[in-house]
Amino acid sequence: MELIDRRLLLAGGLVALVSAPAYARGLASYPAPVREVMVPVEGGRIYVRVNGDLAAPRAPLVLLHGGPGGTHEALMDALALADERAVILYDQLDSGRSDQPNDPANWRVARFVDEIEAVRRALGVTRWHVLGHSWGGTLALEYGARRPAALAGLTLASPLIATKSWIGDANLLVDALPAPIRAEIRRCETLKAPQPAACTNATDAFYAVYNSREPATDPARAYHRAVGGRGFNARLYQTMWGSSEFVSTGTLRSYNGEPLLAKLDGKRTLFICGQYDEARPATIGAYAARVPGAEFAVIAGAAHHLFGDRPEETVATLRGWLARQDALA
Repeated sequence: MELIDRRLLLAGGLVALVSAPAYARGLASYPAPVREVMVPVEGGRIYVRVNGDLAAPRAPLVLLHGGPGGTHEALMDALALADERAVILYDQLDSGRSDQPNDPANWRVARFVDEIEAVRRALGVTRWHVLGHSWGGTLALEYGARRPAALAGLTLASPLIATKSWIGDANLLVDALPAPIRAEIRRCETLKAPQPAACTNATDAFYAVYNSREPATDPARAYHRAVGGRGFNARLYQTMWGSSEFVSTGTLRSYNGEPLLAKLDGKRTLFICGQYDEARPATIGAYAARVPGAEFAVIAGAAHHLFGDRPEETVATLRGWLARQDALA
């Protein structure tokens, strides 16, 4: 899941931790989009931005943000890849700069997946790479399982594959926190009324370890101020997921995408997560192992917010993966 507003490579059985000689914080500034468009989808219009040349020889990359209710802002450092291919970012309906009818009838997994094809058709793209992060990984999984002819490569980044395993990971990670924080989180899980400050502080302590380990960069802050739209949609998150990362009470509480893993094209699939990710490497690695031919990368030093914690390493990993996929085309 994604609450940024608040707060190994496996191939042929080989595992490696991806790191860089020196830690860097990504782009010094974010370039303006070369194209912006509001794309009609079921329920309204969604905001789409493009950097790079959609007609370039290398297939574009579209990135699906987390949440539910997050925005494309968390993925902005992926624009470093626009030096070799077009990079497409968009806000899902009811998030960020997209229309926000806030009608729960629109908050269905299949409708959010259909947005992906709507973006592709609107931009006239015939073949592309798809990356989904966190909840966006759920959408990417569903899209990849459809085996669309346009899909050149699929990246599942810190994905929500099944709610049961996500909650299981959260419980393990909470148990590893200092006893006072752990006790406060467990106490807060029992509350039905709005959570007091102590609950917020305990939750933020979890996020500081497993969600986002680094503060927002100056470019990220500036971009949020300039084009953040209406930002994170808490109502959407609470309706589909719940009040916190630790308990799912929303419409996704019984979500299970594990059967879809068998429908993926393994040689076209990359799983990636952070070393300290709330989507634990052990869990994501086990999912990758169930997709014959898939690759698996863990970004050293990163938590769930891959592009915020370790943008250079994340982009470098994707650059190599995309090049290998282009060579298969």
